[in-house]
Amino acid sequence: MLLVIDIGNTNIVLGVFEDDKLKYHWRVSTRRDQTAHEYAVLCRNLFLLQNVPFKEIEAAVICSVVPPLNDSFAHLAEEFFHVNAFFVEPSEQSLMGIRYHHPSEVGADRIVNAIAAAELHGCPAVIVDFGTATTFDAVSPDREYLGGLIAPGIGISSEALVARAAKLPRIEIRKPKNIIGQTTVESMQSGIFHGYVSLVEGVLSRMRKELDNPLVVATGGFARLISSGYTGFDFIEEDLTMHGLRICYERIFRPLNG
Repeated sequence: MLLVIDIGNTNIVLGVFEDDKLKYHWRVSTRRDQTAHEYAVLCRNLFLLQNVPFKEIEAAVICSVVPPLNDSFAHLAEEFFHVNAFFVEPSEQSLMGIRYHHPSEVGADRIVNAIAAAELHGCPAVIVDFGTATTFDAVSPDREYLGGLIAPGIGISSEALVARAAKLPRIEIRKPKNIIGQTTVESMQSGIFHGYVSLVEGVLSRMRKELDNPLVVATGGFARLISSGYTGFDFIEEDLTMHGLRICYERIFRPLNG
């Protein structure tokens, strides 16, 4: 079994693969001040809840955009799972060429997603990841990472609106019944939802012209919600990063793991 870990700014997603099948996965809040021992207790409880055998984990593959947690998770893998921890570094991986001017600046999750989309669905492709930020990443017909766009995520946009406007309440982000809201909550929900749908629609329309009609793969926590208002996604892969980490292990790290 393979343990894969995606360390994001808002959430950490853990998954366990048996061959190419994602058997288990969990999403927990990212807490930068937690130690390796505290994360080990959390992992132990998650594994016990679903009777996942610790001893069958053969390696851990990690992508991280939160460097302060890297040592904690390397320590967790080595001390508590007794396996090697492999980190995907964009500028060092061999599965996809990167045409970013400074490859080390690209988030590891963006490259992992690009690798997974190319492997699972082909190229050219655009990957839209609805995370803390909303990212649009382009992969060329020659399987090269071209770059992309980074926009504020739908969640932090909503939080910023509430924080800067004294009379606006915190709301549930969902698709409203009508575009014209008749209460403050409905108006906010409509603005956030339809604003983001329009953002996605506009950006993808322009990217399609530059990439000659690529496949579009959506992932991340709000992908399903946005897809209820925008029908232009070819695929919705909620576990895209998990599969990208698995592919990286199979193609890059397995030979190093003995």
